[in-house]
Amino acid sequence: MIILPAIDIKGGQCVRLYQGDYAQVTTYDAEPVQVAQRWQSAGASWLHVVDLDGAAAGHPVNVEVIRRMRAGTSLRIELGGGMRLLAHMQQMFDLGIDRVILGTVALTDRALLGETLARWGKRIAVGLDARNGRVAIAGWRETSQVQAASLAVELSASGVQRFIYTDIARDGALKGPNLEGLRQIQQVITCPLIASGGVASLDDLRSLAALGIEGTIVGKALYTGDVDLAKAIQEIER
Repeated sequence: MIILPAIDIKGGQCVRLYQGDYAQVTTYDAEPVQVAQRWQSAGASWLHVVDLDGAAAGHPVNVEVIRRMRAGTSLRIELGGGMRLLAHMQQMFDLGIDRVILGTVALTDRALLGETLARWGKRIAVGLDARNGRVAIAGWRETSQVQAASLAVELSASGVQRFIYTDIARDGALKGPNLEGLRQIQQVITCPLIASGGVASLDDLRSLAALGIEGTIVGKALYTGDVDLAKAIQEIER
């Protein structure tokens, strides 16, 4: 299982939100590029980046920070936040981003999703961000009536080849991952699945690896020191 350290960018800084709440933000480092380099030095192969300002605005905002992060590391990078137009996605791919994560548009604009998948295929992942099992959109500020598992079924049939499942209630809360929610998604898809939200310990990573999923995103636990990235990679990835 791949461990993907997370960098969330707000106002050009590396931050963490509590349960996706933009009013509950903790700034961990003023320079996201230095954080990315730290995770690379610890042995990471992938980086999970979210442009929080972009997610709220509906278009990329922290483009210059992302550009410097790309230039400053050799990590593979997946990026989400504000990817609502083909032009946004193309801009990120042109910067050298390896994978783009779609959230809101996967629910609200199936025609755009179809065109996106036709152009970039496996380089597109869809984020299933769920609150009480229902999909949240617009930077997690709105909760739809759509069940995450049901949406996964529909999108799989549409050609989505990778999902990222986040339990918002556990994101940034260090409460442990939602294993049952992940199992429910696993049961209805056949493509790779990445977990996000709640990881608080190496034991949590062991439990996730036992599910057979492709990867797990780890955020707050790295910044608090609850998880040592180098040690986790050494055990879980090798």
